[in-house]
Amino acid sequence: MCGRFVITSAPAALRQLFGYIEQPNFPPRYNVAPTQPIPVVLVENGARHFRLMRWGLLPSWVRDPKGFTLLINARSETVLEKPAFKKAIRRRRGLIPADGYYEWKSIDGRKQPFFIHRADGEPLGFAAVFETWIGPNGEELDTVAIVTAAAGEDLAALHDRVPVTISPRDFERWLDIRGDEVDGVLPLMMAPRIGEFAWHPVSTRVNRVVNDDEQLLLPISAEDMEAEAEAAKPKKAVRKVAAASDDGQGSLF
Repeated sequence: MCGRFVITSAPAALRQLFGYIEQPNFPPRYNVAPTQPIPVVLVENGARHFRLMRWGLLPSWVRDPKGFTLLINARSETVLEKPAFKKAIRRRRGLIPADGYYEWKSIDGRKQPFFIHRADGEPLGFAAVFETWIGPNGEELDTVAIVTAAAGEDLAALHDRVPVTISPRDFERWLDIRGDEVDGVLPLMMAPRIGEFAWHPVSTRVNRVVNDDEQLLLPISAEDMEAEAEAAKPKKAVRKVAAASDDGQGSLF
């Protein structure tokens, strides 16, 4: 599962890493959420390009988006079979630049968020598939989903699914859609190697999409975790009993 991620690297650094033609200038994002526009790198006419797409794939055959489930992830095990993804994985593969993502782990009955990133601090590219949905009035909407795989032994301590990340040496291989075969990219759709990623707990402020600042990435102490958990507990209603006054009437003061 990948439901929130982070893009903090400078635009110029990402352009150099992913090699797209455009020169977009965008601010860092610390809490990217589904349905928001996100950057996608793809190949068109033999060159890499930068496009903004809505996070949440809509297959071309969907008539009414309002009644269709939001597809933010595509499972690597079934991406070749599922009607929503089986054409996209062959003809419309992309990369999503990122610097890490969030995952939530159940601890003592509550969900504790963690920030997960490459241990070496370098940016990463999520494997993605995309589709262009065309509405009844001819409107077009580019949409995308992140490919996920079963978590490895280390990351499984947080969640049983992880986003598939493509190494820079395999960018060209993943983005190459000149043929209709996918055998060459199947080995890429797997969990990161053990030790490749690191993580730490962060504040539950990340739970709210409106919070989008660098403080979200800071490690949180055990004491602060307990304080947040205590603050999140529902408060018990206290019944006020009227005090007796000299004249026997109830008083609010």
